[in-house]
Amino acid sequence: MRTEQPKMIYLKDYQAPDYLIDETHLTFELFEDHSLVHAQLVMRRNPERGAGLPPLVLDGQQLELLSVNLADQPLTDADYQLTDSHLTVQPRSETFTLDTTVKIHPETNTALEGLYKSGGMFCTQCEAEGFRKITYYLDRPDVMSVFTTTVIAEQHRYPVLLSNGNPIASGPGEDGRHWATWEDPFKKPAYLFALVAGDLWCVEDSFTTMTDREVALRIYVEPENIDKCQHAMTSLKKSMRWDEQTYGREYDLDIFMIVAVNDFNMGAMENKGLNIFNSSAVLARAETATDAAHQRVEAIVAHEYFHNWSGNRVTCRDWFQLSLKEGFTVFRDSGFSADMNSATVKRIQDVAYLRTHQFAEDAGPMAHAVRPDSFIEISNFYTLTVYEKGSEVVGMLHTLLGAEGFRKGSDLYFERHDGQAVTCDDFIKAMEDANGVDLTQFKRWYSQAGTPRLAVSESYDAAAKTYSLTFRQSCPPTPDKVEKLPFVIPVELGLLDATGAGIALRLAGEATAGATSRVISVTEAEQTFTFVDVAEKPLPSLLRGFSAPVKLSFPYDRDQLMFLMQHDSDGFNRWDAGQQLSVQVLQELIGQHQAGQPLKLDQRLIDALCTVLSDESLDQAMVAEMLSLPSEAYLTEISEVADVEAIHAAREYARKQLADNLFEGLWLRYQANRDLSRQTPYVAEAEHFARRALQNIALSYLMLSGKPEVLAATLDQFDTSDNMTERLTALAVLVNSPFDAEKAQALAVFAENFKDNPLVMDQWFSVQAGSTLPGGLARVKALMEHPAFTIKNPNKVRALIGAFAGQNLINFHAADGSGYRFLADLVIQLNTLNPQIASRQLAPLTRWRKYDAARQALMKAQLERILGSGELSSDVFEVVSKSLA
Repeated sequence: MRTEQPKMIYLKDYQAPDYLIDETHLTFELFEDHSLVHAQLVMRRNPERGAGLPPLVLDGQQLELLSVNLADQPLTDADYQLTDSHLTVQPRSETFTLDTTVKIHPETNTALEGLYKSGGMFCTQCEAEGFRKITYYLDRPDVMSVFTTTVIAEQHRYPVLLSNGNPIASGPGEDGRHWATWEDPFKKPAYLFALVAGDLWCVEDSFTTMTDREVALRIYVEPENIDKCQHAMTSLKKSMRWDEQTYGREYDLDIFMIVAVNDFNMGAMENKGLNIFNSSAVLARAETATDAAHQRVEAIVAHEYFHNWSGNRVTCRDWFQLSLKEGFTVFRDSGFSADMNSATVKRIQDVAYLRTHQFAEDAGPMAHAVRPDSFIEISNFYTLTVYEKGSEVVGMLHTLLGAEGFRKGSDLYFERHDGQAVTCDDFIKAMEDANGVDLTQFKRWYSQAGTPRLAVSESYDAAAKTYSLTFRQSCPPTPDKVEKLPFVIPVELGLLDATGAGIALRLAGEATAGATSRVISVTEAEQTFTFVDVAEKPLPSLLRGFSAPVKLSFPYDRDQLMFLMQHDSDGFNRWDAGQQLSVQVLQELIGQHQAGQPLKLDQRLIDALCTVLSDESLDQAMVAEMLSLPSEAYLTEISEVADVEAIHAAREYARKQLADNLFEGLWLRYQANRDLSRQTPYVAEAEHFARRALQNIALSYLMLSGKPEVLAATLDQFDTSDNMTERLTALAVLVNSPFDAEKAQALAVFAENFKDNPLVMDQWFSVQAGSTLPGGLARVKALMEHPAFTIKNPNKVRALIGAFAGQNLINFHAADGSGYRFLADLVIQLNTLNPQIASRQLAPLTRWRKYDAARQALMKAQLERILGSGELSSDVFEVVSKSLA
């Protein structure tokens, strides 16, 4: 067991670096059993740090130091200090050159940080602190340097040699080796460094920028994947054009490259000019990737490309500012996806994910502000709070300033800070200066953790024709702070009359009425807004478009929610009214189950969804979203104490009742869309996505009827579909059905057909891991023995272990604690192989306080077992220790 705790790092302790690196010259000699890295750093004293020459302390981990030269003079052991994490030398002048040579072992690097091998390919992952596993360096984002990189390797095994920037030279070497040199003219921190060497094929295209510059585009993959790149290439070109049109941002290098690798801890990495992607975020073809996968590829390609400005040209000063680049870029990629698809459906999907997962993070032991005050391991802070909540914070700025004001602010931000490492405060200052506003109070969104609660009450004065809304905001205590100051909460709202029409809005004191929808800013703990000239008591439509990431409460009854579902002009709020209605109905069923009473579904939910299903004027993707009941994970999140069995029983009962009562409408919709699928070749576009989404949710309901015609339709869809979206849905429907023989046959056929496609086999794993039928843990354990599974690959772990623990709640939370023991065993094993993945798998156990006393004890015991299992990585130690605090 660890004898001393890892060091806590605090934002308040930030100091600028003592030295800067103006030029970085790297030479990599790649061999099968080791690699040599020669680094020449052209350095100088940082003038901001005053006079004198303090020791130069360089970061380095898992490096074998072979030589050190300072100012062209070799250093002996007595001239420097070396520890497991640092190399310290004493400069003799304010400007100097430091040369080092180290030996590293990419071939045994299972943590997938620094330089490692994925199959037969060398690749890198340096964010956040992986570069220190490559060479000794000032591995921090505020040290920006111009990089020149030479890669030397065996030509037969590694014909493609890539790094950041533009290629400037290449040639043959000795003994069948060859070399290539790349130069990146833009200063960057070490976390944006990238290198790839492998036997790769590429898809090539080009893009003409808004100033008529021709940019070469290349996507590199292993040869067997060359036919799965076109969607990513199309997405890249769309992203480049959109960023020019929406933000005025033009690409700056002569070439933009993407490389797909199978072993990757994250989705992708925005290294300057050479983006390295998890293969799951690049490869997409109708036969092997679902619609969701196509949309994910489009979004991630856009996200990483947009980082070229919001992250690379302007980067973060320190890792506490991570949301400066990630929150802003998520906001940008969400806007892109909204424009490429259905904006309303995109917003629905984003908010559903935020409410289920980020709100849970805010309520758990790892809760932290968008800009945290401290951390032990930065890898643990690549969180939903930094990304998704950070995006919501940027979105609120857009709401408050308007599209034009926000664009003025972003233009000033990029112009003012190009080539700099800056802070969240710098971003806000640009927004303030461009718009002449004071955002001091708004910045509390960056410094205060937790999900604010906004309770709303109403009052109508018929005689005076005034309608008042009173807002009361609060924020629960979080581990860092009990008392919270009021936030700035932008609330977009409308008022509906008895016919469902919007009422022109005029606040008391305003001269004239305005539009039927407007934004008000709630800035106080309690605040009342009074609308005048309101001829009848209205029904409020609150938080339209989910204009702030808060938990809103208003005493809607079920009839009012049905009215909003039918009449609200805001598409998001129509969906949200349906979700609120479903939650009320499901919570009633949960109570009935807990009381041992017969379950009875409120007819109003059936009627409401029947109306939605029969409304052919609605976007089919919207219909699919409205038919989707709140998930068990969301019902757990909004419960004071989550009753796993009651939640599962209530939701399954509701699904079965809806299937029986809506069977005719579901069957008609299914058949109509399935017929179109047969007649129309697969197209990865919004209208087709929508059609298949409704078709597939209809099938998932229909199978609950157990009718032979539905089974026949499911088998036909599985056997004859030309795309993975329909085939995988049919498989999932079968896996969750009582038709054991058909299920076994489909699983066997699927595995045989796709045994050589790792990404498709990941989907095969996930479908089975997510099945809520009894025996879930036994199925998962058996699948871990399958030849296609390896615990060393993050995608496999997420597909099987993550899907089971994070989605299959009824099986993971088995009353005997077997699911908890299983996950703890896996975390202990992963801790030594890949600490980042180990810590991320811990999330389900960290929520132990959400459950009943018996489960709390079982989950806590497993966390304590992990803590006492031996020397833990800082990643795992931080999560476990905070969870037990």
